Amino acid sequence: MLLDTASLYYRAYFGVPDSVRAPDGTPVNAVRGLLDFIGRLVQDHRPDELVACMDADWRPHWRVELIPSYKAHRVAVETAEGLPDEEETPDTLAPQVPVIEDVLDALGIARVGVAGYEADDVIGTLTGLATGPVDIVTGDRDLYQLVDDARGVRVLYPLKGVGSLQLTDEAWLREKYGVDGSGYADLALLRGDPSDGLPGVPGIGEKTAAKLLDAFGDLAGIMAAVDDPAAGLTPSQRRRLDEARGYVAVAPKVVRVAGDVPLPEFDSALPVAPRDPAALEVLAKRWGLGGALQRLLSALRD
Repeated sequence: MLLDTASLYYRAYFGVPDSVRAPDGTPVNAVRGLLDFIGRLVQDHRPDELVACMDADWRPHWRVELIPSYKAHRVAVETAEGLPDEEETPDTLAPQVPVIEDVLDALGIARVGVAGYEADDVIGTLTGLATGPVDIVTGDRDLYQLVDDARGVRVLYPLKGVGSLQLTDEAWLREKYGVDGSGYADLALLRGDPSDGLPGVPGIGEKTAAKLLDAFGDLAGIMAAVDDPAAGLTPSQRRRLDEARGYVAVAPKVVRVAGDVPLPEFDSALPVAPRDPAALEVLAKRWGLGGALQRLLSALRD
């Protein structure tokens, strides 16, 4: 089981009231909400391995070089070259992220982030290396591109907390979008995604993109059809795709998750007891983690 950690703690932050606070009054709603999320996932799905995948760089420079608008609207502060830009984050969420990291480390839940890469890229690489089924838990539809029934890769998309999860497999994707997992990245690339600053191809919406992929197989097939007068494209589709060649040439590297992230060594086994009980006790007292932590520990022991 691979967790898109930031996606989940954002959901926890907005789903749990900020009246949930530490003894000193500091909000810990994201911390406690995430612990409850993980506890419920462990209880319901019993993974053999669990990895909390992290955004070491939420807006990698190599993606921005290709498409400068990539996540540009979410930049709070531009930093020196070589360092990640600061992302707009709610004032009471940002201080909770180091606490989340410390608690995961004390529990012994593997936490993996790699400089220059997003959590999505870590998830993509780990999914490619997996020798058995993989459940990806994320509120980010970008990761639908990894769904692969043949390899047992599916996305568990939270609808309300993590007690209600949309199980995303290829049948669900075909019914919803008309594509399978491998086609989802091409669909997203053509359609665009304002939340990530991806412009898409003007005039090519989701339904048109799905029809084009159905007719021509993949992005390469669609662009080959642009150069084939006999291909069944309308004049406006041909013109729009032709005018978007520059974007189409670079967008795949931006939209598709990396599969070659240089991962550090780590132990992905689901812990049955905390790695550092003393540190965890200090954190629990300092931040008032209470029942949320106890419920997770109980799920890990069972």
